[in-house]
Amino acid sequence: MNEKSAHFFKLVRDFLMVYLPDQKAVSLNTVKSYRESLNLLLNYICAENGVGLRKLNFEYLSRETVEGFLCHLEKERRCSVSTRNHRLACIRPFIKYAGARDVGIQAYVNDLCNIPLKKEAKTSVVPYFSEAALKTILEQPDIRKKKELRNLFFMILMYDTGARNQELLDLKLSCIHFEEKSPYAVIIGKGGKTRLVPVMAKTVEHFKKYAVVFHPELTSDVHLFYTERSEKRYAMSPDNTERFIKKYGVAAHNVNPEVPKSLHPHMFRYSRSMHLYRNGMPLVLLAEWLGYAQLTTTLVYANADTEMKKKAIDKATSKLNPLISGDTTLLEWENDEALIRQLYGLS
Repeated sequence: MNEKSAHFFKLVRDFLMVYLPDQKAVSLNTVKSYRESLNLLLNYICAENGVGLRKLNFEYLSRETVEGFLCHLEKERRCSVSTRNHRLACIRPFIKYAGARDVGIQAYVNDLCNIPLKKEAKTSVVPYFSEAALKTILEQPDIRKKKELRNLFFMILMYDTGARNQELLDLKLSCIHFEEKSPYAVIIGKGGKTRLVPVMAKTVEHFKKYAVVFHPELTSDVHLFYTERSEKRYAMSPDNTERFIKKYGVAAHNVNPEVPKSLHPHMFRYSRSMHLYRNGMPLVLLAEWLGYAQLTTTLVYANADTEMKKKAIDKATSKLNPLISGDTTLLEWENDEALIRQLYGLS
């Protein structure tokens, strides 16, 4: 590793291991998100230039390269515009941090920070599944097998609480208050915000069956969901949940076409939210239940649900209206890389 590369990776390490957690006091999940974004960018640069990770330095970080990376995310990795913008939003702070500590790279800062976020469609459709599709999905795990029993309860709790994948994986037994008259789970969301989410009685029944097998001792400081390796317990990873949910999605789609072909964890959150909204939960309450900081974030559910709009229009249209009666005679239509990563906080 030459001097330029060593300097580059020192700044990467300080950004991820000192600046973000100690000076900015961001959560572990936020640090993880920045680390993932930088790893993706560095992997892309290595692949595009045919160089090893130890040779990278700021000279490889041109605007053209970063824009090519963002395009790669959308076209090759099939990422959404919001994911593309999120990756850019994670890269920018590192560039600004590096520039503030080395005026020699200020030119890179000015150039890269002028890359705009890409506009998203105002009425993007929320990817959700029907309640009938949910039933088919939950029928796929073979609960005679230990891991399948765990997977079933994970999906049930994810749907019932509307929790994000990482939020559910962070849960410990101390967060579960299912013995109460009104059972609930304590969810810690983005920015360390805590919300109390009530759960259904049926979910409590599934928890009891799950706890008998996975938590017979009911130790409060252990993760609710875990994996075992060499007789040791580890918190379950997002990759694990994404993998088994995708597997069940494929199997369920073959049985019921209503199940999306590409099922992923966040779709449970979207679907639960849509089902609650359709059944009358006000958007203000839905925003609080989801842990959104702003009410406007929940408007996507209102924008997506054309079926509710149609029902409302039908209900508000007089039976005498020609569009209902059929009498249209009077209508007129018009216009009509591993070690480097470990040493420098990238793994």
